[in-house]
Amino acid sequence: MRFGHLSLLLFLLISFSATPQINRSIPSEKPKLIVKIVVSQMRFDYLSRYWDKFGDNGFKTLVNEGTYCRNARFNYMLTQAYPGLATISTGAMPSVHGIISDKWYNRGTNAEVDAVLDEKVNSIGGSFFSGKYSAKNLVTSTFGDELRLSNAQSKVVSIALDAGSAILLGGHSANGMFWFDTEKGLWVSSSYFAQNLPVWVDTFNSKGFANLYTDREWKALQPLDKYEEADTASIKSDEKKKTIAQKLKGMVDGLIGKPQPKKDFKSLLENPYGNLLTKDMAIAAIIGEELGNDEHTDLLCITFSANRNISQKFGPHSIEMEDTYLKLDREIGHFLEFINLTIGKENTLVVLTSDQGVASTPDFLEKSKIPGGYFEPQKAMILLASYLNAVYGQGKWIIGYHDKQIYLNRKLIEDSNLNLADFQQKVANFMLEFSGVANSTTAHNLQNGSFTNGIMVKFQNSFNQRRSGDVIINLEPGWIERNGNITSANSPYDYDTHVPLIFYGWKAKRKSVLSPVLMNDIAPTLSVLLGITWPNGAIGTPIKEMLE
Repeated sequence: MRFGHLSLLLFLLISFSATPQINRSIPSEKPKLIVKIVVSQMRFDYLSRYWDKFGDNGFKTLVNEGTYCRNARFNYMLTQAYPGLATISTGAMPSVHGIISDKWYNRGTNAEVDAVLDEKVNSIGGSFFSGKYSAKNLVTSTFGDELRLSNAQSKVVSIALDAGSAILLGGHSANGMFWFDTEKGLWVSSSYFAQNLPVWVDTFNSKGFANLYTDREWKALQPLDKYEEADTASIKSDEKKKTIAQKLKGMVDGLIGKPQPKKDFKSLLENPYGNLLTKDMAIAAIIGEELGNDEHTDLLCITFSANRNISQKFGPHSIEMEDTYLKLDREIGHFLEFINLTIGKENTLVVLTSDQGVASTPDFLEKSKIPGGYFEPQKAMILLASYLNAVYGQGKWIIGYHDKQIYLNRKLIEDSNLNLADFQQKVANFMLEFSGVANSTTAHNLQNGSFTNGIMVKFQNSFNQRRSGDVIINLEPGWIERNGNITSANSPYDYDTHVPLIFYGWKAKRKSVLSPVLMNDIAPTLSVLLGITWPNGAIGTPIKEMLE
């Protein structure tokens, strides 16, 4: 047993000794605990790609013993992490729940809006800025909120390294909402959710697991030549092999094997030990909050968000990505083992899915002669501004650009006696001239049209009249925005929308579901299983295979 597991289990077993043991018989009428596990930016094909290297107790257990929805997808344009998490928790589309993007532009304040940032709340338990987050921008209720409304004795706890993932999966009224403060290396919260940290969180923080994991080197689980699923097929010569080996020893910044500076807690956001810390915190939450200990169904939300950062930094076909999933498989296996020993598989419903997929890097596609490329938004906005100045005269016609959304200066357009819809269409038409741009539409079209099929449905499902841009673009398959990372998600294509969805445990039958499932079906399905009110913006359809 690894030292991290040993240390944590010693701590937890002492705590658990006073906890009543669960009566093991037939499944309870309702699950005692629902666990939502979101592995951020997990493409559907990762399960098959790494299958032969997974152990028997992690992902394979979920797939082999659970209800595996093989055709689950997001059905909107801007498939980013925060809209994905909000869609899973609310059963609504971004057009309704309001989290249209990780960030957007606020015309009223002329400033960028972070989906969960809230300057009016205070940090609880950490550095000054670490807790200034809330769910105020999420305009609908979540499954967790409705669970709490239906039964005040039910508990809801949500955990992730970043505040946005924890908050948007958990909701407004969670009993416990916790994320990681990278300045002090502590789990924290905000005054929006609580006035003080629970004693068990203070106790967990005092154990120093963050210090322990930060000091570790990222070492590959297997010899380099065993990572066949990674992009090493072109590595033939000894010199090239040597280059990759050096990278694994840390000679290139940030890669596996590089000794991290001590107390640089930010490193946990982009290496597998961040996932280990998240899992440890989740187990501590089950013990500390006594989740699943009575007949009142509790909810635990866990987001493994380190995967998102690793994927964007190294790409979905990297050795780093493969190694991350092999390590995460072990952590999930350990977590399931803990659940089975304490609460019981028959009393716990585990739902594993992802908030988005991710695109292959254009460089990787090029090796197979598959079209792709990088769209340069900054250069595009400079050219667009020049074009608008030439057509309409000098002026600051563009006030913002965020993740394929163009925000126009509506006041200047109005003062210039120009028609806003015509102006938007002029911009949309110009954007189609750029290489890599496949589609471009306007807020006017999305507000006034009603679409039932095709790409415009996904545009409309992402569009919120108060928050979205005046013009929204979509890139060609294989194209991504150049944003400082080597790849990203944020498209309506299969590699970004198709994600795993598995129900495991309480009354989940062993079956493979091939019929289409949308990700906003999850919250209604769980609501029907518990017989509670759906989240108030939910428009999904309960998954019939889970109700049979």
